[in-house]
Amino acid sequence: MADKIFGELSRRRFLQGLALGSAAPVLRAADHCTGPQPRPPGDLPYSDFGQDSTAGEVTRGLDLAGLRVVITGCNSGLGYESMRVLAERGAQVIGTARTREKAHQACASIAGDTIPLVLELTDQASIRTCAAAINAMAEPIDVLMCNAGIMALPELELVNGVEKQFAVNHLGHFLFTSLLQDAVVEAPAGRIVILSSCAHFSAPSMGIDFDNLDGAASYAPWTAYGQSKLANGLHALALSRRLAGKGVVANAVHPGVIGTNLWRQLPPKDRAYDKSTPEGAATQCYAAVHPLAAKISGQYLADCNPALANPLMYDRALADRLWAVSEELTSG
Repeated sequence: MADKIFGELSRRRFLQGLALGSAAPVLRAADHCTGPQPRPPGDLPYSDFGQDSTAGEVTRGLDLAGLRVVITGCNSGLGYESMRVLAERGAQVIGTARTREKAHQACASIAGDTIPLVLELTDQASIRTCAAAINAMAEPIDVLMCNAGIMALPELELVNGVEKQFAVNHLGHFLFTSLLQDAVVEAPAGRIVILSSCAHFSAPSMGIDFDNLDGAASYAPWTAYGQSKLANGLHALALSRRLAGKGVVANAVHPGVIGTNLWRQLPPKDRAYDKSTPEGAATQCYAAVHPLAAKISGQYLADCNPALANPLMYDRALADRLWAVSEELTSG
């Protein structure tokens, strides 16, 4: 039965690729999105949680009182569920959304200690303003969860001269993280969780096409999305190395294929999901607060455990080049 479901998932992803003019990368990603995720080599801790675990289950029994969590994209989907569960366990959650109304509505709708803030990841001024407001609170950040994102835009769009998915999914969070990094270091055991995706397997063959960040030479929706998700993983890798001696761990997370607003640009007939929202939020919540995850850094997690990523996600030279380019693109 599972093979049938996963086969249908791959077939429907192929149809999505045809509709968006980029079938091959979708098929390549689908090969790595279905079934149990292979584990990377090395001596890493593994949990008993899996594909069907929920955010509530992976945090059950944890007392998060005193922890301070920042989550981007708190108003819906995985961000909302993560905020709900972590606040329920006692954490104070700073939830950001693109508008004040969305942030306030989301925070007001759940029990617990929440603080709504505006964060528009296409606008570097908004990013700096939001980060400044958080830093002005003068409190450590125990968890920074870079959750917000966009996916497979059918037409090329630019933000500050850069393809929009790369700008939002990677550069926006790169700047936000850079501005909040000192507060994470101040925490007793800071964690940075960056949402990636199995779609990172559909990135360009060189990983990051630095000569085509504006999409002028070519644009394919799923390839561009895959590139941004590979960039998320490389960002986590670079952070884990730079913050290793400062008590901070950083990891990239594949949540699964979830029916959230991420799919809003695709018609219903072209959508296919393999997890519920509570199941999708499990891995990022596991990476954020579970004791076992404190021993993991610079890894790609799926189904609440380290998983095997595209080898390019472990390329330190590529990560360093991306870091340098990202600093340049967010220095304005």
